Amino acid sequence: MRIDLHTHSTASDGTDTPTELVRNAVAEGLDVVALTDHDTVGGHAEARAALPEGLTLVTGAELSCRLDGISLHMLAYLFDPDEPELARERELVRDDRVPRARAMVGKLRELGVPLTWEQVARIAGDGAVGRPHVATAMVELGVVDSVSDAFTSEWLADGGRAYVEKHELDPFDAIRLVKAAGGVTVFAHPLAVKRAVCLPESAIGKLAEAGLDGVEVDHMEHDAPTRARLRGLAADLGLLTTGSSDYHGSRKTCRLGEYTTDPEIYGEIVRRATGAFPVPGAGG
Repeated sequence: MRIDLHTHSTASDGTDTPTELVRNAVAEGLDVVALTDHDTVGGHAEARAALPEGLTLVTGAELSCRLDGISLHMLAYLFDPDEPELARERELVRDDRVPRARAMVGKLRELGVPLTWEQVARIAGDGAVGRPHVATAMVELGVVDSVSDAFTSEWLADGGRAYVEKHELDPFDAIRLVKAAGGVTVFAHPLAVKRAVCLPESAIGKLAEAGLDGVEVDHMEHDAPTRARLRGLAADLGLLTTGSSDYHGSRKTCRLGEYTTDPEIYGEIVRRATGAFPVPGAGG
C-alpha cells in the first residue's frame, strides 16, 4: 500500500480542487490519501463525492498552533467534524485569516511591493486565505522567484518584515480537542528548520505526555540526519512516525506520494480513531 497522509486542496492553499486531488492521487499510484487542509474540512464533501474506486480517503485538517511564540502545525485525523468545541476553534482561526492577510498586504506595500488585496483574494478564491496566497502574488509580481523564497525573514517568515500573527491554538488544547472529537494527532514537519525556529525536543516530549500520537518524519523539509534524529526521539517517546508529501499542487515542488507512511502505522492511526472512519472509493 502507498499512503500519503498530508495533502492540501483549493479549500485552503493547494492548487488542485478536491476532485482533482483524489484523481491525481490515483494517477500517482496511491492507495490512501489524507486531505488535511489548513483549519478547514471544507474540501471533504467534494473529495468524497469524487473518490475513485480503489482509493481510500482519510479526512483530516492541519491545525494552526503556537507555543512559546513558535508557530507549529498539528495534523488531526479522523475526528468528528461536528464536535462543537473543535469546530468553534477552527472557525476562530479561519475568521482571523482575512484581516491577517490584509495586514500583510499593507506591510508589503509599505516595503515598496505593489501588491493589492484584490490580487491575493483572486489567488485564494474560495480557499482559506493564507501566507502561500500572498507569496504567490509576490511571485506573480516578480518580487521573489518562488513561493518558498517569500518565506524568509525579509518577507513572510515568522517574525519577518511583513509577518502578521493570527489566532492559533495552543497545541496542548489542540491535542485535547482532537482527542475529545475522536481523532488522532501528528505533529507536522516538527524540525523543518528552514521555515522558522522549531520547538525543542523537550517540548515535543511534553506534547507526547499530553497525548500526542505521532510525528511526521519523512517530509521534504527533513534531511536524512533530521529523520534519523526524529525516529530516535519518537522511539524514546513512544510516538508513531509518519511520512507525507505535504502536497500543494503547483504551489510547491513535491509530488503526491513523494513520501509515504508505513501501512502498519496507518493501521494504528485508524485503530485509535473513533470520530470518523476512512472512506473507501466507490468510483466517484
